[in-house]
Amino acid sequence: MKEYQVILIDKNQENENEILNPVFWKKANCLTDFSSPWNNDPVLKIEFRALWDQENFYFNFRVFDNDVYIDQKDDSVDSICNSDRVELFFRSNDSLNPYYCLEIDPSTRLLDFHALPDKVFDYEWKWPQNHIKLESSADEVSFTVAGAISIGSLKELDLVHNNTIETGVYRAKFSKGEKGNYEPTWISWVNPITPEPNFHIASSFGKFILQK
Repeated sequence: MKEYQVILIDKNQENENEILNPVFWKKANCLTDFSSPWNNDPVLKIEFRALWDQENFYFNFRVFDNDVYIDQKDDSVDSICNSDRVELFFRSNDSLNPYYCLEIDPSTRLLDFHALPDKVFDYEWKWPQNHIKLESSADEVSFTVAGAISIGSLKELDLVHNNTIETGVYRAKFSKGEKGNYEPTWISWVNPITPEPNFHIASSFGKFILQK
């Protein structure tokens, strides 16, 4: 199983209000080994970083793409699902019973839901209130989505075991097809070895190791 080392930072020296500031992330390991196993086209560069302190788990996606599609008809599940986005899934055990999904578009619209095996989704469920904070920005070549999730909420959901969080890291890229419809390319940190795109499977997860 792939592993990513999450560096511990001193809460007294870092400011969580600066999660879009590159200086905040200078100590973080940079994860770039993303692929789309079901598509032969090159994957646009993605940089993922994470840090933690005793209060929060911090994450940052920088996606090198300036042709971003956002379905803006409303804030429904369908609208977010039809938009470019980044995703983090957290599981409490390898049977995926349960796991929790965060899907975030470049404008920080959040689709958060509780899930069970075989794609049983509860869209009425929400991440514990006031325990997740999201920010985003964009420049000429990329967009960034960053967030802070309380360690308390991760523990409450039974997602931290022996300083490890079993996590899926994903990206959905929408491109206009020949018929004018926007179609997704599915991108993952871990290749789940499936014939069709599927993030909702145990083999798509890796381990985030919270360093002490």
